[in-house]
Amino acid sequence: MSARVSCVCCDTDVSRSRVKSKRHGRLTGPSSFLILGLSMGPVSCHLRTRARTCAIQEATINTPAYSTAYSVEDFRRNLATVRGRIAAACARVGRDPVEVRLLPVSKTMPEARIRMAYAAGCRELGENKVQEALGKAEAMADLTDLRWSVIGHLQTNKAKVVARFASEFQALDSLRVAEALDRRLQVEGRALDVLVQVNTSGEASKFGLPPDEVARFFRDLPAFSSLRVRGLMTLALLSADPARVRPCFTLLRELRARLREEAPAGVTMNELSMGMSGDFEWAVEEGATIVRVGQAIFGPRALPDSHYWPEPNATSDPTS
Repeated sequence: MSARVSCVCCDTDVSRSRVKSKRHGRLTGPSSFLILGLSMGPVSCHLRTRARTCAIQEATINTPAYSTAYSVEDFRRNLATVRGRIAAACARVGRDPVEVRLLPVSKTMPEARIRMAYAAGCRELGENKVQEALGKAEAMADLTDLRWSVIGHLQTNKAKVVARFASEFQALDSLRVAEALDRRLQVEGRALDVLVQVNTSGEASKFGLPPDEVARFFRDLPAFSSLRVRGLMTLALLSADPARVRPCFTLLRELRARLREEAPAGVTMNELSMGMSGDFEWAVEEGATIVRVGQAIFGPRALPDSHYWPEPNATSDPTS
């Protein structure tokens, strides 16, 4: 009999190899994922969701408190603090801070606070959910120099929306999405900067291509002339332990180095988008050129990150 393996947060027994899925009412097939540093065996989709939530809870135990920005001055202070931390991380490894682009992430934030961030100097914002991003872009169309970067998973039926307003898409991991984007961008008469998302942590809860499939994926991208491929993006393992997080960033940097040697014409590999509020300094030290920072600028969000991490096997998500 195998030993009982319990989640450190909720004491759920996750040692069973096959369980009945509450969501689908049937036995699910095998799938592997990492949770709290343990390699787990086959689990149902509802346990995968619980495991992801528990990992988030475990990782946030040691997360520093974020200062909520209620005024333009608050935003200026938070932005200065983050930029100072980026500069310090660059100094530790001999980098120039101008090499790192700060992308403030405004997901869940209301228009009034986003306008404060704009007044404090933000001219580009990252959003996970397409419909939320579109609504904000339309509501703030008067801010003509404000650019929007979509950084969350995209379904093919939402590609036409992204093609309408986004200046960048950082989560490309499907040729079907690439084709849908390209087709709509041709209609719109414009091009779009894109980054390819790579699953460097090996977690089933995350989207992105497995590292060993990225080279083949890149070879197919020149067929989509409206997509300007700029580099790679990843979400690291959510943990307060740098020894567990840094390997995700290192893997992405090393993958980019290999891909540069065989990149097809029209594909540039300059960008590494990695690092968020809890780990962006480690990402900068490992070579990030873009860091996606939300809570350290806006303050803590009411909704957990799991709200923005849909399950990869989901067939529909009307809100994404």
